[in-house]
Amino acid sequence: MIPTKLNHIRAFAALALSLACAPASNAKQSAESTAVVRAETTKVAAKPAALDSNITLADLSRIQGSASAPVWVIEVSDFQCPYCKQWHDQTYAAFRDQYVKTGKVRLAYVNFPLDSHVFAWPAAESAMCAGAQGKFWPMHDGLFATQNHWEATSSPAQVFDSLAKAVGLDMKRWHDCVSSGIMKPLIAADHDRASRAGAAATPSFMIGDKILEGAQPIEELRKAIDSAQVKSGKTGH
Repeated sequence: MIPTKLNHIRAFAALALSLACAPASNAKQSAESTAVVRAETTKVAAKPAALDSNITLADLSRIQGSASAPVWVIEVSDFQCPYCKQWHDQTYAAFRDQYVKTGKVRLAYVNFPLDSHVFAWPAAESAMCAGAQGKFWPMHDGLFATQNHWEATSSPAQVFDSLAKAVGLDMKRWHDCVSSGIMKPLIAADHDRASRAGAAATPSFMIGDKILEGAQPIEELRKAIDSAQVKSGKTGH
């Protein structure tokens, strides 16, 4: 699970929002200190959902990488954000191969659906319900790969169904999960914690004491990861 403790930091580093989706107000929430989200997303508002095993499975499924990785990278994202798709299409695979699969980084996906994206919530629910069957990342990839298609429809349900079938989900179990709304408190908890920690746009990347906003190239992520390793006194594999 993503660690519960929020690490208070002295410095806040954020890049320009030119390659990020932001709320209509485009304003960060003020706080006495900025924190890096390492939230335990299983602690959701609704007790029935928190007690359901699907919540725990979904929470674990959206984490990649070795438990002994020296650095956490928290990806704050919205499945309908075009810049989140841009990062996924241009950078994610290389980042995963170079940092996650090699044991240097543990990556967690945190949902931050924006109100301006009408299908962001159902997309997040579809992904988290896939996560309850251990298939969050395949569904994640499918949602971004088909974003231009499903965001242009009057209802994305048919596309989401086809993606669920393509990744090999138990369709009845997945449909029951989506229709129940059981993932809503988990997604809301993601959004609230990320917002309190200083996230104001998607995608954002929380690495050590930094929040990088926008579709960051791998070079910028590398700098933040290297800095986090130095400050923690740990080194990668």
